[in-house]
Amino acid sequence: MHCPFCQNPDTKVVDTRISEDGHSIRRRRECPKCSKRFTTLETTMLLVVKRSGNVEPFDRNKVISGVRKACQGRPIREDDLKTLGQQVEEDLRARGLAQVKSADIGKAILKPLRDLDVVAYMRFASVYQNFESLEDFQRAIDALQSETER
Repeated sequence: MHCPFCQNPDTKVVDTRISEDGHSIRRRRECPKCSKRFTTLETTMLLVVKRSGNVEPFDRNKVISGVRKACQGRPIREDDLKTLGQQVEEDLRARGLAQVKSADIGKAILKPLRDLDVVAYMRFASVYQNFESLEDFQRAIDALQSETER
């Protein structure tokens, strides 16, 4: 790590702290040459591989935005959507992979969304799983009902 003040290539770590979300590390550093201190924030990057093959950084807000569309007109609070977005991100990061497929993100959304609101779940699943007929909806409804009965 180069010192931002004198560009010295050698710096000393004075203090290290893990952030509350556990996904970043804050380090307090000191330059032995100029004696100035500065802070660095180290984070892990989660990348998404799209169907097209493009790769982009994971964005929790995109998850929330997609789920928000499925929840339109439903009695769901914004805080619930944010919590769902955080759950999805934590699930993906817990896998320990640097890259995830966009399809895996959709799968990770399904369970917490089903727990939140079954109507929104059906809306999201119908788009995500490309429902093409009433039979597709019926199979999904039957699966939900059998899970509820257990």
